[in-house]
Amino acid sequence: MKAIRLEQNGGPDVLALADIPVPEPGANEVRVRHHAIGVNFIDTYQRSGLYKIGLPSGLGLEAAGVVEAIGASVTRFKQGDRIVYASGPIGAYAEANVVNEVRAVKLPDAIPFDIAAASLLKGMTARFLLRKTFRVERGHDVVIHAAAGGVGQIAVQWAKHLGANVIAVVGSDAKGEIAKSLGADHIIIQTRDDIAKRVREITGVGAHVVYDSVGKDTFLASLDCLRPLGMMVSFGNASGPPPDINPLLLSQKGSLFLTRPTMFSYTATVEQLDETSADLFDVIERGAVKIAPPAHYALADAAQSHRDLEGRKTTGSLVLVP
Repeated sequence: MKAIRLEQNGGPDVLALADIPVPEPGANEVRVRHHAIGVNFIDTYQRSGLYKIGLPSGLGLEAAGVVEAIGASVTRFKQGDRIVYASGPIGAYAEANVVNEVRAVKLPDAIPFDIAAASLLKGMTARFLLRKTFRVERGHDVVIHAAAGGVGQIAVQWAKHLGANVIAVVGSDAKGEIAKSLGADHIIIQTRDDIAKRVREITGVGAHVVYDSVGKDTFLASLDCLRPLGMMVSFGNASGPPPDINPLLLSQKGSLFLTRPTMFSYTATVEQLDETSADLFDVIERGAVKIAPPAHYALADAAQSHRDLEGRKTTGSLVLVP
């Protein structure tokens, strides 16, 4: 079968299409024939070496498709089931992959494969950010960076659904229009506006929470957006890793909270995974969160998808199609 492989860390050009054997599922595994594969920033971090993985390796953690083979002990799925997964194992950039049954979920018939592959990891990320890391409630002032991106578009809609005052930070006026169309109450252009000043003008005292996936370029400004006892949620490194800080800085800026969560900590058990994905599917099926049709790339064009993602040339989500 065809699969993307990388022999060394580096730029997008290290991604190569190769022929590899079709994997056979172990006792508790299913083999999924992929219909769509999610492309996420974590893939670029693993490709570049920012997040270390063993090499040589495949790439990708998220895909949707149909179960075509099951291991002897599998009870959660049967052949022909529509399923989706977003926590690996690494190797989703391929025509098929084997997945432990407890790391995948059934896909409702109403949700197309490309929408599922475009939204499961990003949507479950938005869910734990908004409902677990900091529980957003009606009236909260919420700052969302990269609001026109994959996680951002979902988070803006979900936060607005929860009754928050949503302040969207984006890179351009065009992206601002996207965030506004999704329900954002206020738009800040990262490349033009003083982020912290604008947030304080909007809120009077600062935001309750900032969700920052940009990293280096916005981290300190995000801290300055917060009211006393506010929470800084750093969950990405699109512009590079955030700077090291002395914990005393958090006290000086108002006894702030700082966390760096990952989805895997919030979906560690099958019960957590099912609860998180069920909440996501519910808001999608009810129309509270609308997933924009993702940009489609051929599996062989995985390198170009990374160039476009890292170059911030995209809005919404990207998928590879085998």
